[in-house]
Amino acid sequence: MRLATTADLPPLRELFFASRRQAFAWQPADSFRIDDFDQQTHGELLLVAEETPARLIGMISVWEPDQFIHHLHVDPSSFRRGVGSALLQALPGWPKTRYRLKCLCANTPALAFYRALGFTEAGSGATDEGEYLLLESTGAG
Repeated sequence: MRLATTADLPPLRELFFASRRQAFAWQPADSFRIDDFDQQTHGELLLVAEETPARLIGMISVWEPDQFIHHLHVDPSSFRRGVGSALLQALPGWPKTRYRLKCLCANTPALAFYRALGFTEAGSGATDEGEYLLLESTGAG
């Protein structure tokens, strides 16, 4: 786990694009664009997981003023290897800092992942992408 660098941007764009198309399969494929990454993570803390220096297998972006996890994506070939958990553990102040995130209700694997890590429901809402739950980490160490 490390901070992302400018050199990471091309593979991060690819990872973000591919991961979102798979995770949000119910959405039209043309609703995702390769440049979404730059727009959706601008100004955020970016951490990456790398399998080797030449291969990124995960990323997390956080809007630090609110401790809001905006995105957490893992290469599908690296699912169930602890990459997502390791990215969360690499966050500043984890686990004592309370982090929040929105998770689409239709994304049942992600909801199960966050719940297994102790995230609890703090609210709900809806966007153009669908209904979501606002989840919060325990903030316990």
